[in-house]
Amino acid sequence: MSEEHQSTSLLSNSRIAIIGAGVMAESMIAGLLAKQMIAPERIVASHPREARREHLARTFGISVVESNAEAARNADLVLLTVKPQVLPGVMRQMKGTLDDGQVVISILAGSPIRAIRRGLDHDAIVRVMPNTPAQIGEGMAVWCCTDAVDDAAQARVRAALGALGDELQVESEDYVDMATALSGTGPTYVFLMMEALIDAGVHMGFPRRIAEQIVLQTVGGSVSYARSSGKHLAELRNMVTSPGGTSAAAIYQMEKGGLRTILSKSVWAAYQRTQTLAEEQERKLGGGGED
Repeated sequence: MSEEHQSTSLLSNSRIAIIGAGVMAESMIAGLLAKQMIAPERIVASHPREARREHLARTFGISVVESNAEAARNADLVLLTVKPQVLPGVMRQMKGTLDDGQVVISILAGSPIRAIRRGLDHDAIVRVMPNTPAQIGEGMAVWCCTDAVDDAAQARVRAALGALGDELQVESEDYVDMATALSGTGPTYVFLMMEALIDAGVHMGFPRRIAEQIVLQTVGGSVSYARSSGKHLAELRNMVTSPGGTSAAAIYQMEKGGLRTILSKSVWAAYQRTQTLAEEQERKLGGGGED
């Protein structure tokens, strides 16, 4: 059985609830349906705004409701995709309404498992950090779960996250925080670098549209080449760096300007911010340690 067919069979008889269906949730719905992993009538989404509910129903043919607790009823997988500031209210609405066999999947940055577990009074929790390219099925989702999520449920989670691109299960929730800084925030670093390269092209004299086309293809092609070559990135860089050549001159300036150090400090700053957000979220949800 192919991996895609196996993923389809894992979810075909499941029911999925999506609480607070925003942009990332819509990307998952689109991916699940495009890959025919689940029928639209087996997905129910909740959202407070009627216009949003109508859009989801019209676009995907799924069921929509206003009540979060109603959406989660009888669902195998319950996705929390609300904004962090409304999470306390959502969890008050849903606390005590979930059955032991239901698995809650949270995509909220800075909301630790222990806080969600306590807020929902529910043990089967998955925490995942997706990223922006998930909107076109090219994302990176790093996730972990509590011991209450059994092997069969983990397989369903893996299949559902596969609708967003690549998924990687990790043993420690600390790694999800690290992934928030590296992959969750990662597109920001890439987009800024691409923007700077385009601006450099314009500074040299290219029209912006031409500079943009060149940079987009160069970055995309470089990623594809690195993925297919199987070589270490330093080896790939050395392959295009001739002694006394243009690459050598460019690298000298980047190293002189501390590019590696700036990137490292940026990722570390994002990681520290993730930890701060987690502390703030726990205080809002009634803080404290593990129950």
